[in-house]
Amino acid sequence: MDYAGANRAYTESSILTAPPERLVVMLYDGAIRFLKQAAAAERNGHHQLFLERLRRGEAIIDELNVTLDMAQGGEVAARLRSIYLFCKRHLVEAHLKRDASHIDEVVRLLTDLRESWQQLSVQGAAARPATAAG
Repeated sequence: MDYAGANRAYTESSILTAPPERLVVMLYDGAIRFLKQAAAAERNGHHQLFLERLRRGEAIIDELNVTLDMAQGGEVAARLRSIYLFCKRHLVEAHLKRDASHIDEVVRLLTDLRESWQQLSVQGAAARPATAAG
């Protein structure tokens, strides 16, 4: 197996075995990465790359939004939905105005949320019983 194939297999295994809060952190990581790339592409005049990366970041935010459990999540889920909708509006503005500063603001917001989910992930891992390595 080549390096790329091994890396893909490892990534797939990591995703399939990750607890839910870790998956959310991974989604935030992806959105932040794509949006940073979009902002850099816009600043460097690479409009096609800007659009492609922006769309990928938006798709992840959409996924975070549609997977919210509004019945179980209560006020937290409602606040997260508001934040995700705010992010989407800002990204539309970034696209229309070709203004990377709107993307920067969304990245800051997602970074803060990511840190909160990372803390939940660590707490969840500490609370779960240890499993034997196989």
